[in-house]
Formats: sequence, structure tokens, C-alpha cells
Amino acid sequence: MSKLLLVKEIYLEGFKNLGHLLIRNYFKALSWFCFGLFAVVVYAFVFRLITGFAFD
Repeated sequence: MSKLLLVKEIYLEGFKNLGHLLIRNYFKALSWFCFGLFAVVVYAFVFRLITGFAFD
């Protein structure tokens, strides 16, 4: 649980003094988009592991 709170604090600290509101919102949206893409990749990899895909 403490690691999750640490990640949250790093996320909030990274966007604290970023500058203009438009730039801040753009980078927040981009970071969530990248996190979503990473989640899809992890899901696909775990799915391949579970279904027995041959990594040759």
C-alpha cells in the first residue's frame, strides 16, 4: 500500500509546477493514455502466457 501512495505522490508532484493549464492537462492526458497502452500490453502478455503461446 505504501508503494501505491508513493507512486501517487510522485505523480502529483510531477504536475504541480508544470506551467500553463493547457500544457498541464495535455501531459496528464498523455500520461494516462500511455498508462492505458502499457496496461493493454501487460494484459496481452499475460493472456499469451496463460493460453500457452509458444514464444519461439
